[in-house]
Amino acid sequence: MNILILGAGGREHTLAWKLTQSPKLKKLVVAPGNAGTSQIATNIPIGVNDFEGIKKLVLSENIDLVVVGPEDPLVNGVHDFFLNDAQLQKVGVIGPQKAAATLEGSKEFAKEFMMRHHIPTAAYQSFTSASLEQGYAFLESLAPPYVLKADGLAAGKGVLILNDLQEAKSELKTMLIDAKFGKASTTVVIEEFLDGIELSVFVLTDGKGYKVLPTAKDYKRIGEGDTGLNTGGMGAISPVPFADAEFMGKIHDRIVKPTVEGLKKDKLPYKGFIFIGLIKVGDEPRVIEYNVRLGDPETEVVVPRIQNDFVELFQAVANETLDTIDLKIDERTATTVMLVSGGYPEAYEKGKAITGVETVKESLVFHAGTKHQDGKVVTNGGRVMAITSFGEEFKEALKTSYGNIAKISFEGMNYRTDLGFDL
Repeated sequence: MNILILGAGGREHTLAWKLTQSPKLKKLVVAPGNAGTSQIATNIPIGVNDFEGIKKLVLSENIDLVVVGPEDPLVNGVHDFFLNDAQLQKVGVIGPQKAAATLEGSKEFAKEFMMRHHIPTAAYQSFTSASLEQGYAFLESLAPPYVLKADGLAAGKGVLILNDLQEAKSELKTMLIDAKFGKASTTVVIEEFLDGIELSVFVLTDGKGYKVLPTAKDYKRIGEGDTGLNTGGMGAISPVPFADAEFMGKIHDRIVKPTVEGLKKDKLPYKGFIFIGLIKVGDEPRVIEYNVRLGDPETEVVVPRIQNDFVELFQAVANETLDTIDLKIDERTATTVMLVSGGYPEAYEKGKAITGVETVKESLVFHAGTKHQDGKVVTNGGRVMAITSFGEEFKEALKTSYGNIAKISFEGMNYRTDLGFDL
């Protein structure tokens, strides 16, 4: 089978690494890819939203299946583009159609979906520039902290949690009137703050049946002890120690099942991953958000724990035969630590030479923001690499990751040393 992966991050390198282990894989292409994917697949410099360019590539490389990594092309309708093109209709696409991808593309849409299908989440209201005064009044009715979310895609940076009422009002105005997050904050969702501990649950569905994949917990903030600015993710742990059988039963019955059934009821065709961001409040799970693809860096701990052949798995999704697959999961814990550029998530420099990767033993190295330049691997993004290790429990796995990180270096390299501090 010839497969194309769209994307350029750690998630895509991890999926490529997993797919290359299948005897059913004939050819693997990644667009645009990174320095890591180039070692195991063919990188083609085409953007994930260049649908015409992707079409030419699919036809020239005789691609049978497309795995969509990031959310942008899904929200922009890449799956629909394939379905509506006579030359591409027979090519399988892993990722939901545009209408279903709105679960991530619009916070308001996701909230309305949850309310309609009785899925537990935080109380909320939505506001635009025309209803700014009502937004102020709603903030006044809430107890701090105040949660403001840009409705659209803001690359994981469109959520503000503020303790001061005046600051919350000021930020609401900046988002709605001054377009702080561009088009993404034309509408802003304000919701009640939920106090608890977060986790992520991943589901793979073919539109009919579904499989619940391993849980993960990621660490978003740049600083130790979860302080400082939000990032795309500084590391992750899987499974989540506090997600016992009883709690997972609640997640399945109250959230996973109603989500998949809700997609069917609302006639939202869905073939791909559903990433459910959850929070445990007391002993109860509540949904924070939906994403319509795998998370990053959660992919780097979830995918290595799945022992199935991923070509078989994706074929089953495309053919709607997922219920015939028996999921096999490695019982060990996996942890990943993200190495990031100095200055990230604010301004940072690219093009820093990376050394020591070849000396890493007993850990997996997944490239994120890297590229080849003058015969060397150099940094090409804020999040540069994820170092994944296994252990009987997370502390043992982290010890291996941190031991190997000591062998890697690039100018300005930064990472969190306290992952799992809250477990």
